[in-house]
Amino acid sequence: MSTKIISSSQPQMTDLDQPLYTPIKRRSFFMYAGATAGATALILAGCSKSDSEPGIVSLGSGNLGVLNYAYALEQLEAAFYAQVVKTPATDFQTGELTYFTQVAMHEAIHRDFLKAAIINVAKATPIMDLTPNFSSITFTSRASVLGAAKAFEDLGVAAYNGAGKLISVTDPNGATYLTVAGKIVSVEARHAAYIRDLITPGSFAADDQVDATTGLDKSMTPVDVIMTAQTYITQKLDASSVGK
Repeated sequence: MSTKIISSSQPQMTDLDQPLYTPIKRRSFFMYAGATAGATALILAGCSKSDSEPGIVSLGSGNLGVLNYAYALEQLEAAFYAQVVKTPATDFQTGELTYFTQVAMHEAIHRDFLKAAIINVAKATPIMDLTPNFSSITFTSRASVLGAAKAFEDLGVAAYNGAGKLISVTDPNGATYLTVAGKIVSVEARHAAYIRDLITPGSFAADDQVDATTGLDKSMTPVDVIMTAQTYITQKLDASSVGK
């Protein structure tokens, strides 16, 4: 690769990161990337909302709900980029497949990182696997892939921005969750900026994402984010209790 976005060596970690970190080897990543979109599962932590509403997956409440919510979105992004690498667009420009391969690795690491937080720190049990639905995306088309990537990255940044305030620091691990969320959203913002510039040069901080008056990035509630993401997930998710 001509440009390294992530190093092949293990990244430096602080004591704060250590409990949540789960490394992913390059060989494992390419196994994920080799899977088809239909076979790539979205592994989420949650449970059926109630016996009277079968098929609805609740992301939960409190800090665990926020973790499940972030995990859901990272599962979706990881599945998407794995498919981009598996069936690259025939009209990708020079260097773009290399970039998407690196981003796919980022998202797989984010997914595994959050899974480790749910299991090892929150001491919760992941539940059912959810299946992505990418039928509206033409992966062999650059325009379709870039459009979907822009939608996913903008949504992800807005989701983390809106969820930060929902993390309770009265939880002994709350400060750790908040710090990690800040580190992940900064990477997602880099992805979003680059994708936007691939589509329209100079649009990386356009007014539809960054408020021209406050200079702050857009934020969205979990319910609104999941309503948008639902298009790409077969099972129905319930984010109504996230952070409550």
